[in-house]
Amino acid sequence: MSVLDQFALEGKRALVTGSSRGLGKAMAIALAEAGADVVCASSKTGGADETAKCIESLGRRAWQVNADLADRQAVLRMADDAQSQAGAIDILVNNGGTIARQPAVDYSEAEWDRVVNTDLDSVWFLSQYFGRGMVERRTGKIINIASVLSFSGGITVPAYTASKHAVAGLTKALANEWARHNVQVNAIAPGYFATDNTQRLRDDTTRFAEITSRIPAGRWGIPNELAGTVVFLASAASNYVNGHILLVDGGWMAR
Repeated sequence: MSVLDQFALEGKRALVTGSSRGLGKAMAIALAEAGADVVCASSKTGGADETAKCIESLGRRAWQVNADLADRQAVLRMADDAQSQAGAIDILVNNGGTIARQPAVDYSEAEWDRVVNTDLDSVWFLSQYFGRGMVERRTGKIINIASVLSFSGGITVPAYTASKHAVAGLTKALANEWARHNVQVNAIAPGYFATDNTQRLRDDTTRFAEITSRIPAGRWGIPNELAGTVVFLASAASNYVNGHILLVDGGWMAR
């Protein structure tokens, strides 16, 4: 197999959560460009219509499922729906997430539960659900979306930071168990990207300037700059990569 052939995903079926926009949309389309058929998951019915159309225009199959990722039972129903539509899932990208910005002293119980249930619990339940089949078939790729806040504390985002630290730990824990079954579990840790989730930060001119000044690349990332990373971790090119948290941050963590 040539080097470039190792990155091909023909015949693979992927599920990408949070694929209606931003990073999830870019990664779902990237997987399709590499040859995969993709289940596009979003929070509402028809939420990933645009993503699915882009995938189909590439000659790949696209299915849509939806769930509130903060609702455990809805997440499991979505997993059932994805499997019934597409069959066995070869590549799981746990991208869907949310954030709430409040000072720690004012952080509400409801917001804590919503963020942790969405950003951590859904990752665990979907990984367990699809991981069982991957272990049985002795092949599979799970790619969790961590964050630079898997390594640092951030400001006014305690639930998000706690969840992303836990996602990094869960990635390593699952890799330790499943690597011997030829299932690779890794994570991508994006830095500061221009998406809906960071709009509030980018609107704060002081914080925007502070953050940008620390990024060695001198700018924020754009979603399609994750395309190569997700294809690498989804493909045979990463078959000996296990439990790794791959930073895509413009150099933020090196500063």
